[in-house]
Amino acid sequence: MTTTTASPTTGISIAGLTKTFRTPQGPVHAVRGIDVSVLPGETVALLGPNGAGKSTTIDMLLGLQTPDAGRVSVFGRTPREAIAAGAVGAMLQTGGLPQGLSVRELVMMMASLYPHPLAVDEVLEIAGVTEVAGQRTNKLSGGQTQRVRAAIALISNPDLLVLDEPTVAMDVETRHAFWRFIRGFATAGRTVVFATHYLEEADSFADRIVLMARGAVIADGPTTEIKATVGLRTIRAILPGAAADDLARLPGVKTVDLRGEAVVLHCTDSDAAIKALIGGYPQARDFEILGAGLEEAFLALTGDQADDTREGVHA
Repeated sequence: MTTTTASPTTGISIAGLTKTFRTPQGPVHAVRGIDVSVLPGETVALLGPNGAGKSTTIDMLLGLQTPDAGRVSVFGRTPREAIAAGAVGAMLQTGGLPQGLSVRELVMMMASLYPHPLAVDEVLEIAGVTEVAGQRTNKLSGGQTQRVRAAIALISNPDLLVLDEPTVAMDVETRHAFWRFIRGFATAGRTVVFATHYLEEADSFADRIVLMARGAVIADGPTTEIKATVGLRTIRAILPGAAADDLARLPGVKTVDLRGEAVVLHCTDSDAAIKALIGGYPQARDFEILGAGLEEAFLALTGDQADDTREGVHA
């Protein structure tokens, strides 16, 4: 990939950011005073349940929403100044494409708006749309449209790439190709901020996770730290005929799953649980102890965030 812009020396700063929407059902507190800093060259994933405030935060990062309080700085500039300079590329969760143009014509038109764009053919290949470059945008499938939107986000050769659910409607092969490019993009010193519902994407590609719930940041750190905060471990073993109620009474065991002859114990104290399991069930075999995965950490940390959101309101 050809890069021509200089790496910025300051990153992204979000300080005291708040946003409330007024609805007929009452106020929706979408973002509640969050503070997040992103260093140049970092890849950061925003995670959280629906209504957690991820998309609203991204909208304010891009200058599409005005915060009620707080400030956003992108490489020492306001969001709109950074975007006008071609320093930011974005792919939002929703949006259409201009009609009546071919894919190539659209990408070429977007390239003409920026001082140092990437080569059009290169971006078409990266986004996986070379084969439909001559096709009109209104004839594209959902996955093809999503890939063209990715090409538009990339064409400016940005220092910051902001992605909101970027791989929705992409097939598995295209998703893997897309993230291979993003990994290379970040390796070149660029900054990436993305929101996703695919936890494996965050686990695989993010340097750091910012976990949101109820409009606030509830955890911020590398995936290993996020997982460690939960303190849960899982014990798997082969134990035919075991009773779930008996296993649930073992010390350190939180919940029990029976899967045929296999038992899965979710533990708050795996040391105590494994000692009790071995002592009480000498016939148990094929033990495996695993740390908490990102999904378990996500569910444990976010919990139920329904107290201050409204059904049908996207945040």
